[in-house]
Amino acid sequence: MAQSGDVIVIGAGFSGLEAARRLADRFEVTVIEARERVGGRALLHRFPNGDETDLGGQWVGPGQDRLQALIEALGAKTYPLWNEGDHLVAAGKRLKRYRGTIPALPVHVLLDLDRMLKRFETMAAGIDPDAPWKHEKALAWDRMSVAEFMNRTGFTARAKEMFRIGIGAVFCAEPHELSLLHALFYARAGGSLNRLLSVEGGAQQDRVHGGMGGIARAMADGLGERVRLGEPVRSVAWNHEGVRVRTEAGEYAARRAILALPPNQGLAIRFEPALPSTRDALWRRMPAGACIKCVAQYETAFWRDEGLSGQSVGGPGPVSVTFDNTEPGAKSGLLLGFVEGDAARDWSPADPDDRRRAVLKSFAAVFGDRALSPVAYAEQDWTAEEFTRGCYAAFMGPGVWTSLGPELRRPFGPIHVAGTETARSGYGYFEGALEAAERAASEVRIALGGRRQR
Repeated sequence: MAQSGDVIVIGAGFSGLEAARRLADRFEVTVIEARERVGGRALLHRFPNGDETDLGGQWVGPGQDRLQALIEALGAKTYPLWNEGDHLVAAGKRLKRYRGTIPALPVHVLLDLDRMLKRFETMAAGIDPDAPWKHEKALAWDRMSVAEFMNRTGFTARAKEMFRIGIGAVFCAEPHELSLLHALFYARAGGSLNRLLSVEGGAQQDRVHGGMGGIARAMADGLGERVRLGEPVRSVAWNHEGVRVRTEAGEYAARRAILALPPNQGLAIRFEPALPSTRDALWRRMPAGACIKCVAQYETAFWRDEGLSGQSVGGPGPVSVTFDNTEPGAKSGLLLGFVEGDAARDWSPADPDDRRRAVLKSFAAVFGDRALSPVAYAEQDWTAEEFTRGCYAAFMGPGVWTSLGPELRRPFGPIHVAGTETARSGYGYFEGALEAAERAASEVRIALGGRRQR
C-alpha cells in the first residue's frame, strides 16, 4: 500500500531540501533521494588527517542573499577564500604574476579582452532573467553561439583564448556549445560576468566552515524522518487528483510533487502519462556541463611562501584554473584544480591513476615540483556520478531559449519544478537552487490552499 501525504519532493539537494523546509510547517512532506546522502551537487570529503574539503559547490558571494541567510540561520560561519599574493597566468611557456581578476597580458591583448568583456556585459545588462526570450534581439542572440560572438568581437587569438577559459570556468562547457542568449542570461542572473569570475566582491569570495555538504546535512537534520535516502525514483503516475511515485523500495502518493532535479535526471524517470512533449524536448536539449574537481593535500600551503595566492589561469595540461582551498585552522594546505569542458570529457574515461598524475603535473608546471608529491589526493568526476552526470549546471545551446524557454518553470499537472536550472537569479549556483525552491513551494501552497490533508 502506498504511503500518502500532501507533497512529495524528489531530490534532496539544496533545492529539494529548501522546498521541503518551506512546506513542512503546514503539510505532510516526504523527500525522496536516490543517493545514500543528501546535498546533490554539494559533497564534503574528509582527508585521513581530518581536514575537509568540498568536492562539489563550495562558494558564496555578494548578492547571494538567500544562501547567506540560510548559512546564518543554521549557525554556520563563512571565511574568505585565500586571495593574498600574486596570481599566475600562462603566457606561452612563461608564467606571469598579476593581481585582481584580469591577468597580466600585453597591452593590445588587454584592450581587446576588455572590449569583449564590456560588450558582453552591456548586452547582458539588458536581459530580463524572468523571460530572456522577450528581448528584442533574443532570436538573433539565441541563434548565435558564444564562439561566434568571440570571433565577431575579438581580434587577437590570446584575448579570445582568455575569454574561452573564463567561459569554461563558469559553464564547464565550450563556447561553441553555448547559446549567446543563454550566456547573457546566466551572467545577468548572477549579477554580471565579472562578478561570476571574481574572488573579492565576486562569486568566489567566501567559503563555509564545515562545507556546503555540512549545510545540506543540517537542512536534512531539520526534516528528520521526512527524508528517505537510497530510493531512486523509477516512475511517477499523475492526474488531476495527484501523484503516485514508485521507487525501488516502495510507493508514495501525494496531492502535489516537486521535481528538484537536473533535467537529465528528470528524463531518467518514467512518467505516466508521458511528459508533455515540450517539456521532454526542453530537457533533452539541456545537457549538463562537464567538470572534474580535484584537490591535492600538502603538508603546508607552500606556494604562499613564494608570495603566491594559489590562483592560476591557463596552465598546461588538463587543469585550466586553480585556487588555494585551505581552510583557516586546518592542519594542511589544499590546492584545488578544475578540469572542465572538453578536457573533462577527454579525461573522464581515463584510468584514475593516470588522471591524478596528469592533474599533479599541471599543478607542478605552475607551482613547482613540490606539487607532484601531495600527502593525499581527492577528486570528484561529476560527469560519471550516476545521479548527476555533469556539473555545474545544465546549459542551453543555440535556439533553445527562444523555442522552449517559456516551458522551463511551468508546472505540468500536479507536478512543479525546482532545481537551480529553473532559477531566475543565481542560475547554476546554490543561490539559484534556493530561489527555485522558494518559487516552487509558493506554487504548491497556493495550489493546496494552505490546508493540510486530514
